[in-house]
Amino acid sequence: MQTVSEIPMQTAQAVPREVEKFRIDYRRENVGPRYNGWLHFAFTSAGSLAVLALAASRVHDVSALEWLTVPIAFLFANVCEYFGHKGPMHRPKRGMAILFQRHTREHHHFFTHDAMAYESSRDFKMVLFPPVMLFFFLGVIATPIAGVLFLVASANVAWLFVMVAMGYFLTYEWLHFVYHLGEHSLVGRLPMVKALRRHHQTHHDKALMGKWNFNITFPISDLVFGTYFRDSTGGERAARNRG
Repeated sequence: MQTVSEIPMQTAQAVPREVEKFRIDYRRENVGPRYNGWLHFAFTSAGSLAVLALAASRVHDVSALEWLTVPIAFLFANVCEYFGHKGPMHRPKRGMAILFQRHTREHHHFFTHDAMAYESSRDFKMVLFPPVMLFFFLGVIATPIAGVLFLVASANVAWLFVMVAMGYFLTYEWLHFVYHLGEHSLVGRLPMVKALRRHHQTHHDKALMGKWNFNITFPISDLVFGTYFRDSTGGERAARNRG
């Protein structure tokens, strides 16, 4: 009998033989029998939403100047996402080799531009950040920055930053999650999601992944830094012509 986490999610897209072999080997070696993809997704979502709600409850009587924290923090997060992806996720750095291993050597071999969709919810492990990353992001990144903002600006600015940071983290996880549901899924057919998925699918072309489309959420930094590539077809030829 199949459990909920083993029920196939996408059968329309044929998986190339080399990708299927990689997936079989990865699942056998890295996805334990107790792993539950939907529980993983629920933990990430509930934990992020709880922090977001706590931060929102601490914000009161925000001034017009303090509200500027929201767009500034959003753009800051977009740039950090861009350089974090373009940098250690695709170029091995001392002390951060695990990011390169998990992203370039594993994620980009598990999902390619012609095999983007999960086969079951057990494949969620190859897309969602490990649960510990929620605590790392909150404790090592968001909280120290918020602490500095509390000291140099105000409590409202600090809590607004936490709200935006956790909201961005969750948006990253949710959007990346739906890109790999497949283009024919209910969510995947939404116009905005479809366009963002195409942007990410182009990045999954191995001929393009090291140079183009590093934003996973919104391609603002890709546009600013000149790494926005529009077409996922003819990728290798285009990469050679433009690289």
